[in-house]
Amino acid sequence: MLLKTFGWSFAVTAIGLAAAVLYGGWTGFGVVAILSILEISLSFDNAVVNAGILKKMNAFWQKIFLTIGILIAVFGMRLVFPVVIVAISAKIGPIEAVDLAMTDKDRYQELVTDAHPSIAAFGGMFLLMIFLNFLFEDREIKWLAWIERPMAKLGRVDMLSVCIALIVLLVSAMTFASQAHQHGGTYANKAETVLLAGIAGLITYLIVGGLSSFFEDKLEEGEEREHEAEEAAKQQGKPVSAVKLAGKAAFFMFLYLEVLDASFSFDGVIGAFAITNDIVLMALGLGIGAMYVRSLTVYLVRQGTLDDYVYLEHGAHYAIGALAVILLVTIRFQISELITGLIGVVLIGLSFWSSVRRNKRLAAEEKAEIPSGA
Repeated sequence: MLLKTFGWSFAVTAIGLAAAVLYGGWTGFGVVAILSILEISLSFDNAVVNAGILKKMNAFWQKIFLTIGILIAVFGMRLVFPVVIVAISAKIGPIEAVDLAMTDKDRYQELVTDAHPSIAAFGGMFLLMIFLNFLFEDREIKWLAWIERPMAKLGRVDMLSVCIALIVLLVSAMTFASQAHQHGGTYANKAETVLLAGIAGLITYLIVGGLSSFFEDKLEEGEEREHEAEEAAKQQGKPVSAVKLAGKAAFFMFLYLEVLDASFSFDGVIGAFAITNDIVLMALGLGIGAMYVRSLTVYLVRQGTLDDYVYLEHGAHYAIGALAVILLVTIRFQISELITGLIGVVLIGLSFWSSVRRNKRLAAEEKAEIPSGA
């Protein structure tokens, strides 16, 4: 089971590390290894959240997630994305951006850093909406009940999460704009860019998340109708097919997963520049890490880990909230990638520990209810 799920990740690791040695010697090997670990640590919460969505999809779409999805994740976010943001921010063509990345790495890093405020605003808003909608939802199982119970009551107010997200964005943009008086027009222009990027992140969440929820609801309705039809006509005819409906639902959930993965990737891509500004080593290291995150997502689904450890999803969403705040803060202030990675690991670790304690308590209660002579 372990080899089947992580086999491709092991193969990509071997190929990637070998390519790193050929390209940059043992120094390149070390850089790629460090970047791989960085990506896995920063994106572990991504795997947990993805697993919660992926478990609703059939085996076919899980394979799509691991094949086409990994191409988008590795080549799209870890290789193409850094080039695109440089091309946009520097107002140059993609080919020129690639040439810049290969020939003038310091200038390339400078341009990516310059584009960070808009990247952080887009990703921060998208992730903040995920966290707020999770927090305001009334669920039967609660981890931090003293927070989640009152938040669930507040969640009855329509569009509350959107209002809070917009307030946070306005505060972030105004804080950035306040620097314009000290640093001139550049900061003022960036403040406008931050505002537009944040709104774009919010709109992206509303469109993709809304379509995903719509088709997921339609899928559930179709399954209910199919079940009723099967019960009414067991002896005659064929059961009602819901394949087409499931395909639409799965497609939009897949699209939602890809946007979610992209938002999670922002901190990893930006953080990678603290280690290297070599685009080849960066793509190799982050690509290996992304492959493990994908495999870990499928492993969690197939093992039923989220069902056994019910607070894991809670911990991952709190980690999302922390990452959203960190991204928005980094619009103005620099925060170590070590802090970003540790917060996610600590929150998920605590939720796992709480899940284990809950399982032991329930097992003890169940044992106590069984008569001694039974």
